[in-house]
Amino acid sequence: MTIQHLPPKKITSFYPPQRTLMGPGPSEIAPRVLAAMSLPCIGYLDPVFVDMMDELKMLLRYAFQTDNALTFPASGPGSVGMEMCFVNMVDPGDKVIICRNGVFGGRMIENVLRCGGIPVIIEDTWGEPVDPQKLEDTLKQHPDTKVVAFVHAETSTGCMSDAKTLVEIAHRHGALTIVDAVTQLGGAPLFVDEWNIDAIYSGSQKCLSCTPGLSPVSFSQRIIDRIKSRQKPSQSWFMDLDLVLGYWGTTSRTYHHTAPINGLFALHESLVLLREEGLENAWARHTRHYLALKAGLEAMGLSYLVKEEYRLPQLNAVRVPDGVDEARVRKTLLTEFNLEIGAGLGPLAGKIWRFGLMGYSAKSENVMLCLSALGSVLMDMGYPIKVGIAEAAAHQAYAEQHAQAAKNIKQVS
Repeated sequence: MTIQHLPPKKITSFYPPQRTLMGPGPSEIAPRVLAAMSLPCIGYLDPVFVDMMDELKMLLRYAFQTDNALTFPASGPGSVGMEMCFVNMVDPGDKVIICRNGVFGGRMIENVLRCGGIPVIIEDTWGEPVDPQKLEDTLKQHPDTKVVAFVHAETSTGCMSDAKTLVEIAHRHGALTIVDAVTQLGGAPLFVDEWNIDAIYSGSQKCLSCTPGLSPVSFSQRIIDRIKSRQKPSQSWFMDLDLVLGYWGTTSRTYHHTAPINGLFALHESLVLLREEGLENAWARHTRHYLALKAGLEAMGLSYLVKEEYRLPQLNAVRVPDGVDEARVRKTLLTEFNLEIGAGLGPLAGKIWRFGLMGYSAKSENVMLCLSALGSVLMDMGYPIKVGIAEAAAHQAYAEQHAQAAKNIKQVS
């Protein structure tokens, strides 16, 4: 006799509502990527699948702008990519400098501690970039540092640090680098080889507009040499790069784990879309829609947390006006407009909203819907806004960018 757990209502097939996703992730998934996810499943060692794996590696090298052989999508979210870096690069007793200017630098500290490493923490104000001089000074104080880790694009604040300079400083002092690019990849300039990054990880669900659950990673030859010279295996079997090399290597495929096959179909298609658009065009698209959103938000009287020169175009952290119930605004946008935006985290909880313009979500119709819906909600709550002022400012920003682009083309021709 089977046990029947009777729910209060009949359970049927689940159909999620159609949302406009403008939070810190996930982003909306492109129709071609959704279609790729629905393709028939095949075996993880099928020759056809193996061929696609090789294409995935080439496409990711393009996205990361690297020739690193060990570039592949780890099976798991960005947190798995992060942990994969630390468990392979940090041994018990190793000193690791962590630059923390937001939530995700804090998660790096947790990884160091769980690996038995010794974290040395550099604190910067949330909403400000990592200070290169602080890193220089700290490395002089701790010359035995093995690894420097920092978040290139801090999702909790929308702030971008100078990865190239930070890596240069770390290498000058003999340290390897781990870089979080979860919100960066595909949305703003990123040059792994040119900046000489040792280990980097990202996520599939942000500017790549793929299903959550995959973490693109890339490791330099320096890391491969370190892995192969280890005296003891990595603390994690699943994330041991020496084992993963057997599955994602260049000469053979040794079974390691059952890969998320349909998710990899989707990532392949999302990277094909990125290649078709072109990296520089994708970066420019994110900036174009950010400038329009920014114009509209500022026309409402709203202000940004991060100074303009350090802002991520794909993640806009905006201060909540005094007297406004920020949670009520988010709830109303979701229930009445099917529009999702993000809340602040940690010390910024209740103080900011986070507006995402990532991948397929970075488009003019989302910008205009967001401004119109937000203006409507704020007016209903008594916040002084003139009807249509934000939309007009965004249209003006688009028009000015279009005129400038036409002028540039004319000058070139």
